[in-house]
Amino acid sequence: MEGKMPLIGEKFPEMEVKTTHGMIKLPDAYSGKWFILFSHPADFTPVCTTEFVAFQKRFDEFKKANCELIGLSIDQVFSHIKWVQWIKEILKVEIKFPVIADDTGRVAALLGLIHPGKGTNTVRAIFVVDPDNTIRAILYYPQELGRNMDEILRMVKAFHVADKNKVAIPANWPNNELIKDEVIIPPATDEKTAKERTGQYECYDWWFCHKKI
Repeated sequence: MEGKMPLIGEKFPEMEVKTTHGMIKLPDAYSGKWFILFSHPADFTPVCTTEFVAFQKRFDEFKKANCELIGLSIDQVFSHIKWVQWIKEILKVEIKFPVIADDTGRVAALLGLIHPGKGTNTVRAIFVVDPDNTIRAILYYPQELGRNMDEILRMVKAFHVADKNKVAIPANWPNNELIKDEVIIPPATDEKTAKERTGQYECYDWWFCHKKI
């Protein structure tokens, strides 16, 4: 392990990586943009293939959210290139995002992507990084479970709304069971504001107020 695994709220560590699109400096290459770095266990495996296709199918939606994608596994770049070619030829899907070839395992060690009991391949990890290069969310999945890309896209869109409006986002937004597509007002921190809140917004109580955006 090189140093400690990065945490939510910390800056994404600086690194230069070999990818299917050439050498890339992270996080500098995506400065001013959101980006998602996601790892997969191995090329030419069924679950990983379905994930790459799913990410690519939503590529334009991520772009609209000012968010780039970059994959990673400990395979060599030659394997990545051949796999991406296979996906295009057989599945008719062109992978437009770069894939990091971490054949030395350096990046995997730095980001904590090799987990005990799960072999020597990288787990399915996701780092959501904002335009200031701050890590906003980290997700880990076991090798046997494919990810839900709609949820990852929802996270990016939700962060946009939360940051712009200084609000919190409810469960299953924008289809929350209580307040639908509305957002949550941060709780009052003094008695005066608490009393005012119920008159300013729709509230279940002074600590649970919500509004449309």
